[in-house]
Amino acid sequence: MNSEFVIAVHSLVLLAHRPEGMATSEEIAENVCTNPVRVRKVMGCLRKHGFIGTREGSGGGYRLSRDPDEVTLADVYRSLAAGSLAPSWCSGDPEKDCVVSSNMAEVMNAVFCGADRQLEAYFEGITIGRMLSQVKAKQQA
Repeated sequence: MNSEFVIAVHSLVLLAHRPEGMATSEEIAENVCTNPVRVRKVMGCLRKHGFIGTREGSGGGYRLSRDPDEVTLADVYRSLAAGSLAPSWCSGDPEKDCVVSSNMAEVMNAVFCGADRQLEAYFEGITIGRMLSQVKAKQQA
């Protein structure tokens, strides 16, 4: 799982929580505990995929463009992190005479593709609105 996904989900939940529904990259970065440049990179991707909008100038920032109860973690995952479970390197060599070495990369790829599909299916049942409700419930506990 990549950190951009975590930053994106945290940012969307924060925007859903704010009464005015708007925050600057600096405000989001402070809340997420990361650098505003990283936040701006992630927010650019979220904007490109229609999750957020921006308002320029004084009092501007990022705001949600969609209902938080309709945005699933699967939507965010597909936009920012799909396929991130698979490692960038797989063992083996398809040119070798060994049955294990020549087929291991393909078998491992199938394993990670299956895990990715299962993760995406799990994320399909979780919305940004639900995440916000869970955060608020923790506050009251």
